[in-house]
Amino acid sequence: MSLEAEFIVGIDLGTTNSIVAYTAANIKRGEQPKIQVLEIPQLIAPGSLANRHTLPSFILMPASHETDRQAFAMPWKEGNTFPVGEYARTRGAEIPEHLIASAKSWLCQEHVDRNQPILPWNAPEGIQRISPVAASARILEHIHCAWNHVMGAADPSHRLENQLVYLTVPASFDAAARDLTVKAAELAGLKHVTLLEEPQAAFYAWIESAGDEWREKIRPGDCILVCDVGGGTSDFSLIMAAEENGNLTLERIAVGDHLLVGGDNMDLALAYAVAQQLRQQGMRLDSWQMRGLCQSCRTAKEMLLSDPSQSEYPLTILGRGSSLIGGTIKTKLSIETITATILDGFFPRCEAAALPRHGQRSGLQELGLIYEADPAITRHLAKFVMQRPEKAQYAPTAILFNGGVMKAEAIRQRVRDTMADWVGEQSQASSALRIIEASDYDGAVAKGAAYYGLVRQGNGIRIRGGLGKSYYIGIAAAMPAVPGMPPPIKALCVAPFGMEAGTEAAIPNQEFVLVVGQPVRFDIFSSSTRHEDQLGQMLDTWDEAEILEMTGIETVLEGQAGQTIPVHIEMKTTEIGTLEFWCVSKPDGQRWKLEFNVREKKSLGS
Repeated sequence: MSLEAEFIVGIDLGTTNSIVAYTAANIKRGEQPKIQVLEIPQLIAPGSLANRHTLPSFILMPASHETDRQAFAMPWKEGNTFPVGEYARTRGAEIPEHLIASAKSWLCQEHVDRNQPILPWNAPEGIQRISPVAASARILEHIHCAWNHVMGAADPSHRLENQLVYLTVPASFDAAARDLTVKAAELAGLKHVTLLEEPQAAFYAWIESAGDEWREKIRPGDCILVCDVGGGTSDFSLIMAAEENGNLTLERIAVGDHLLVGGDNMDLALAYAVAQQLRQQGMRLDSWQMRGLCQSCRTAKEMLLSDPSQSEYPLTILGRGSSLIGGTIKTKLSIETITATILDGFFPRCEAAALPRHGQRSGLQELGLIYEADPAITRHLAKFVMQRPEKAQYAPTAILFNGGVMKAEAIRQRVRDTMADWVGEQSQASSALRIIEASDYDGAVAKGAAYYGLVRQGNGIRIRGGLGKSYYIGIAAAMPAVPGMPPPIKALCVAPFGMEAGTEAAIPNQEFVLVVGQPVRFDIFSSSTRHEDQLGQMLDTWDEAEILEMTGIETVLEGQAGQTIPVHIEMKTTEIGTLEFWCVSKPDGQRWKLEFNVREKKSLGS
């Protein structure tokens, strides 16, 4: 990426809404940044454009009679036959089988080929489909073109492909989902992007909005829970505040599991609540109408939670003929129904020892997005916060909420009160567990990504994310073959405890032999207790209680079958929880890459 970039751009590619924030790339050290949100041009009706600060993450695959090239044209593209944004969401609520939603969640659905055209899911024959990667790319392409239309028309140097772009992902995205996100960005014309975890981005946004006062609101010893409930996922992170040489420091110390539960689940629950009310009135909805109702409930939820002055939102459900319901159905969704459904169903009061409920599962299940069996976010939160080995040391003292769902004060208070019970708070000590007030529940992730770009330039407060374990890779010992006995495995320390995110290092003065062109396996180990091992240290033997096998990467590396190549090893820790492991050929510098996630069991070899 050119150092001549004019802007730092943060993109929140959200499950429900996408937002773009930006700031100047050349501000002086110590200068307060001015972070702005891009107004994104998009269709709000056929032939009608408007600028909005959010781009709904929906793609409409129009019916054959709706493919008027001029009706869907954008300023930068004639004949845009796949509308993205507000009109796609609105029209899609009426024809849900033509609507692509939650493309981001499909990126982590490992039971489908995410590069194949499968969306809209369960669409009837005759409707064009695209892959989850292509769908994500389509949204990013709209953002790319919109930026260039608004910001880059007068000056080519301001085009998005020339800027420093930071794209956010859920903290719990596995390595494959992150790679697919980068692939989508490349398909959209964004060749150089840096990924950032969404909860960290939300915390960066809070630091930026608090200015110099952030140090007055956080004190050494604080453990801050970032509770980010988005449209498709719930992300939890813990950030520890400490004092170092008289300065307040921040370190992300824990990341939760990937939880596919969020606003999408809530929309479905609301749709069932409305359908139940209609059933009591003698009206039954079929599956097609339920899909449309779910999309309408999504809109109603967002409108009511974002505007406290509204108490209800009208809903219209299209009819399906005389055999079911002859005409359209008019009903409404109230804020009371939303609050009760979401509070009782997704944020119930529970004990600190509560675990997510699994229940008996059917032997056969419909293929689709794999949602959590238990929608109770508070029970997942209890498992993350209160059932960690180090929970006594890291009991949260403050909570930062993010995500559109958290706009509702009743929901924020329910989570806070539930957690207060867990940490043993007494009623007279109401300030023991405090809420850190967010300034923007929708735009924080994009704004925080832009701020993080400044941090990378040394202008801002950085959240450290050192490794919480030491990591090792298995090396087969060089020794004569013995019948019936495989070569013993040594453990090479490739990432020591505390290694900072973004660190690149080579293992000095050590050479290994790499086998290419045939199936091979790389064994990965980890230790949460061996904090003194150094990069490049080789262990001949070890206590199996201290060093545990973490995963194995099975792959075929490019090259002539069975060829052995002398290599040295280079490592890089990324900002999003992966270790990049490079084998570099000594003779010609050719490089082979392996990558594994240091937060989950899944791995990816390439």
